[in-house]
Amino acid sequence: MTDQPATPETPDTSAPARRWPIVPTILVLAAVATMIALGVWQLQRKGEKEALIALFQRNSAMSATVAYPKLPPVPDTMLYRKSSVACLEPVRWDQRSGTDRAGKTGIRMIADCRTGAEGPGVLVDVGTADDFTPPKWTGGIVQGTIVPGPEQPTLIERMTGKAVPARAMLVADAPAPGLRASAVPSAADTPNNHLAYAGQWFLFAAAALIIYILAVRRRLRA
Repeated sequence: MTDQPATPETPDTSAPARRWPIVPTILVLAAVATMIALGVWQLQRKGEKEALIALFQRNSAMSATVAYPKLPPVPDTMLYRKSSVACLEPVRWDQRSGTDRAGKTGIRMIADCRTGAEGPGVLVDVGTADDFTPPKWTGGIVQGTIVPGPEQPTLIERMTGKAVPARAMLVADAPAPGLRASAVPSAADTPNNHLAYAGQWFLFAAAALIIYILAVRRRLRA
């Protein structure tokens, strides 16, 4: 009996071909779309912030005084305007680092002032000192510039709806005895990082899409 020549094995075509995963692809595309939407939202916020900074700059150029708002939040149209308050008594001192109007660093003395029998009171920056010792200042009429207060709600607090109305602050034109006049924040110092945030979201979306495509192509070739 002669040996028969061996026949080459034919590939098994019964195994199902690997296809592009549908559900993971939908999830990735949804995530990419969300990141792109966040980037577009940041671009919109950039335009809004630029308009707000322009408003603050117009306010800074006005010399007329406005009545200090009784309750927070302070309208944007009143920030960086001139105003005055009657501090009946400083009930608490908040010392923070800062600079005076000559650019020298020091400790800003912020008084939480009582303005009546009830109410939230007002924050008044009465000047800058060289140490943390509160000044012997008992109150009075204070004239100055309305600026955003030192404690503002964070982005997370705004997004979660837990933000409380932010208090403004009056930076006194004339410092309390023994202090130096504190520097008045500039409207140009208002942060406007939305363009960078938008670029980050678009970069994240592109990276996620590229990484996913490469991973699936490698899996299909295996």
